[in-house]
Amino acid sequence: MQSGPVDLAQVRLDNALALFEEFVRQTARHADAATLRGLERRFAERVQIQPSYWSQIKSRSRQIGERLARQFEHLCHKPRGWMDLPHGTDKSAAAAEPAPAGPAGAADENAPRDDDERFIVGLVLTYYRRHPQRARTRLLDLLGEVLSPQPPQAPPAPPAPRKPGAGPAPQVPPDDPLDLWRRTQSGVAPLKQKK
Repeated sequence: MQSGPVDLAQVRLDNALALFEEFVRQTARHADAATLRGLERRFAERVQIQPSYWSQIKSRSRQIGERLARQFEHLCHKPRGWMDLPHGTDKSAAAAEPAPAGPAGAADENAPRDDDERFIVGLVLTYYRRHPQRARTRLLDLLGEVLSPQPPQAPPAPPAPRKPGAGPAPQVPPDDPLDLWRRTQSGVAPLKQKK
């Protein structure tokens, strides 16, 4: 039972964005750098509209009418009327429910906020699912500074007074970056293996 009128324009927009995400996932599955460029344009070509028109739909300056909704369904192999029904993955259903408090509400804060973030998260997940060990290692290397920030460094101690005629002061070698990274990693728990 629904608690109010359904916003058909919003439902169609949510479904169009879901179709775009599905297209990105399918494309990114077998992607190289050239494939990933221009996904918005390629999706617009798939549904036979101009890229600028797709951009206007996403920015909500244009709505998806009856004919265009049927065109999306036909070209994306969905049953007739699919664009007009909420499918549980849309933003309007999530927005209708109050956000839970506590740790679950904090998870929403980390969810992708726009198409660019969803695209990056999709790419990372695709890479991880194809090569879990390599992805884990590389991502930890790339994000090491973010995952384990450096503690504030104390100012260097003043040098001890030297006796006259004792020769030049010994050189202190700079911190080895690899050793520093290993020491930083020692406080980070490893990721659990998938079963």
